[in-house]
Amino acid sequence: MLLKQVIAIQAEPAKAASRILAGLSIDVRNQALLKMAEALEKNQDEIISVNSEDVKAAKEKNTRPNMIDRLTLTPKRISDMAEGLRQTAALPDPIGHEDFQVVRPNGLKIRRVRVPFGLIGIIYEARPNVTVDAVGLCLKSGNACILRGGSEAIRTNQKLIEILTAAAYQVGIPEHSIEFIAITDRDAVVAMCRLRKLIDVIIPRGGAGLIKRVVEHATVPVIETGTGVCHIYVDKSADFEIALPVVLSAKISRPSVCNAMESLLVHKDVAEEFLPKISKLMTENKVELRGDENARKICPEMIPAEEEDWSTEYNDLILSVKVVNDIDEAIAHINKYNTEHSEAIITRDEKAAEKFQTFVDAACVYVNASTRFTDGFEFGFGAEIGISTQKLHARGPMGLEALTTMKYLISGNGQTR
Repeated sequence: MLLKQVIAIQAEPAKAASRILAGLSIDVRNQALLKMAEALEKNQDEIISVNSEDVKAAKEKNTRPNMIDRLTLTPKRISDMAEGLRQTAALPDPIGHEDFQVVRPNGLKIRRVRVPFGLIGIIYEARPNVTVDAVGLCLKSGNACILRGGSEAIRTNQKLIEILTAAAYQVGIPEHSIEFIAITDRDAVVAMCRLRKLIDVIIPRGGAGLIKRVVEHATVPVIETGTGVCHIYVDKSADFEIALPVVLSAKISRPSVCNAMESLLVHKDVAEEFLPKISKLMTENKVELRGDENARKICPEMIPAEEEDWSTEYNDLILSVKVVNDIDEAIAHINKYNTEHSEAIITRDEKAAEKFQTFVDAACVYVNASTRFTDGFEFGFGAEIGISTQKLHARGPMGLEALTTMKYLISGNGQTR
């Protein structure tokens, strides 16, 4: 049997379940999220035990430390996942929200309301927290979901799905609303992306290779969640008391995630004072610095940066550093090399801040704050389905509304045209 047919066997009942799920009350959907949160915490030890098997196998394969970090679950991370579900349950119901109404001269009453997509496919890599976030957001927004996680987390994901489905179905969520594809063959990704009559939208979460593979092969509509080549620009008027801790934290707090800073730009007027300070802090935290010629004149201990460094998402303790002549050069550099994810300026100049936010092309643009805040949880969306770097339908952290589409409801009394 072809992989496409195998996956369709799971997708068909999930599609049918999505039609029932769309009509469920918000009380049932919220209760499901609360039960799932409770179940995660209740089964914490079992989850961590299974996860340790995945982590051990990944280490035996010499998996990079940043990927091990993404894969690893701890009591704190499980608690955060449960809290994300509870926060999502507390959010307003996006379904049925009316954002347009009009009565036409002929008497037709037209309303536009938010409705679920139907069946959402999520393809992701070694981040088991995505399993929980995706299920929670899909159910809350009235969507069924079919998930395909990375092979590195296969045991963990299967255990999480077992726990989540038992909790959700217990309170009235229709069976098959949550499906997980346990096939680790990479061709399963391509097969899933071509189930156009069954899956309504595909959302890939992962590195550039995964996203490129999905976009190139999909016949199902795709919402791209992108890689993060994120920059911080330290302007000539920057307050170092703000700049130093923000820049340091943006790189080292969790370098394996997409909102971590990958490239630092520093105005030439402050470079001689700022770069030695930040270089010392980065070196103390085991960050490898790769500088351009001007940066290395000030800090010769930096490794020479290559052209590819400016467009690389390291997901590691590596940082590219460039000295720029002014804010215009900083903006031009960012718009050339970034992935339209998250960018930041550190400045005391309000006009510079306004210019930066106006002309930098990215989903999230910060002033005097870390790019690490680009996150659905931090934005008050509850959990997130991903960070969209495209410009159609959804952009930035994708919460509940991003998982809905629209329907027009028209009422008449016999009008003809």
